Amino acid sequence: TYEVFRDMGIAFAVVLVLIAILVVGWFGSYTTPIAIMIPIPLSLIGIIPAHALAGSFFTATSMIGFIAGAGIVVRNSIILVDFIIMRRAEGATLEDAVVDAGMIRFRPMVLTAMSVVAGAFVILFDPIFQGLAISLMAGEVAATLFSRMVVPVMYYLDQKRKAV
Repeated sequence: TYEVFRDMGIAFAVVLVLIAILVVGWFGSYTTPIAIMIPIPLSLIGIIPAHALAGSFFTATSMIGFIAGAGIVVRNSIILVDFIIMRRAEGATLEDAVVDAGMIRFRPMVLTAMSVVAGAFVILFDPIFQGLAISLMAGEVAATLFSRMVVPVMYYLDQKRKAV
């Protein structure tokens, strides 16, 4: 119903603000959260078509899956950005650090996404939790594929802008 989605939308907004505050505190930058959180809406590129392909409506449990998946997506992004910072501290150029992050950290990101897919598969055929499973599975796959490229590029652009 409208009220359920409204309340979940408010909860999601609160979660996004809390994530942004934590990321700002950790990285000491107000622009880094943008690079880190950009894959959250990108997960919808997987979620919406997956619901259509499954012939399933986007329900309240689908929204819960989207919100839960946001935390995993942000974790992957933080790992990428942290890896870039670590490589820079070792003396790598920004360009090399960004490329290394996309290449080296991709395998652990895929393993995380595949474990989410495997875990959510168990509830995929349950009529109540099907939306949650679809959102988790499709959202994680899409976000993992996109965040491999988008997060390092966004962070690169942010750092280049700061250097000017």
